[in-house]
Amino acid sequence: MLEKLKKTDWFLLFILVVFMVLGTVVVHSATANASGYANTDVKNLINYGIGFVVCVGAMFLDYRLLVKGALYLYLFGIGLLVAVYLVGDELHGSRSWFTLPAGFNFQPAELMKLIVIIALAAYIGRRLGDPLRFWKDVIPIAFFVFVPTALIIIQPDLGNAIIFIVILLVMYWIGNIKYTQVLIGGAIIVGGIALFFYLFQLYYSPMVDYLKANDMDKWVHRLDRINTFMDPESASADAKYQVDNSIRAIGSGSLFGEGFKQGDSVQKGFIPYPYSDSIFVVVGEEFGFIGASLLLLLYFLLIYRMIYIAIQTTDRVGAFIIVGIVSMYVFQVFENIGMLIGIMPLTGITLPFVSYGGSSLLINMLSIGLVMSIHVHQEKPNLYG
Repeated sequence: MLEKLKKTDWFLLFILVVFMVLGTVVVHSATANASGYANTDVKNLINYGIGFVVCVGAMFLDYRLLVKGALYLYLFGIGLLVAVYLVGDELHGSRSWFTLPAGFNFQPAELMKLIVIIALAAYIGRRLGDPLRFWKDVIPIAFFVFVPTALIIIQPDLGNAIIFIVILLVMYWIGNIKYTQVLIGGAIIVGGIALFFYLFQLYYSPMVDYLKANDMDKWVHRLDRINTFMDPESASADAKYQVDNSIRAIGSGSLFGEGFKQGDSVQKGFIPYPYSDSIFVVVGEEFGFIGASLLLLLYFLLIYRMIYIAIQTTDRVGAFIIVGIVSMYVFQVFENIGMLIGIMPLTGITLPFVSYGGSSLLINMLSIGLVMSIHVHQEKPNLYG
């Protein structure tokens, strides 16, 4: 244990401490004048405390044990997704949560993202750097990702579902997929996106009418969110409310911001979920361009450190896991900030380490613990067999 402590990446832990302080300060500001959110900042500190325990515990655990049991982890995760759809609790229009004692909500989709990364890294690692074969590798890998993605879409949770697709594409790339397959796949993806845009605009109104007639209001809400991104001019005022107010609030922050707890849009309740999905608005409005830039710099340092560890590792599977985690973080940051400034569709994706949330923070801390486990176990004997 002492040897592992000596190998601990203290810089990575320091970044997490900075995120804890920053996140708690911003959550406090976001909930200062909101009724029903008393002590949310204290709860955030408690979540971080639990997260640090999980992070350090994961660091001491040899990650290769998880790699060896990747198939069992995958089946366990699929079981959780099926269970949450059947007996889970509905929150914000999605049946995605288990309510646990002490008021803690657990979202299996968050854990499944990490499980899929481990499973894909274990699968691709068997190729030892050789190009992926189409029928024996590319198709099975796609199936591994399709199953949890489909289960998450029907909850419905489109935000997390998109992350699985991003993870799949990145793992394909680092798994040494053939260029011909990339070209074919790229053409299919571009064609599929173009077809989706065309069909969505053509059938948007009939789809909305059908869903309303069958009391499927939560799907109407999601279609409105997509339409806000694809055709802002025709979107309703209600559908554009969050995006328009977010852009206005971030812009009002100017260079230095309006000051801590002085953001007019946030403090007067014009921004939905400012403590969670929309927390970047709090940063932009109250701390301005400087504050938002420093936050992005912090993410850059986090990603840089993880990539550095991946480069240094001698285990191909460990490096694949880190790259998968990095891709998950990069997309979540890009999507969360992008949706609030109008360049990405509005989804329910949180901002890693800053947004308030038990499940997302816990899995993010677990992911960093796994990265550190890869870092500290490089000189250990091979456990793969």
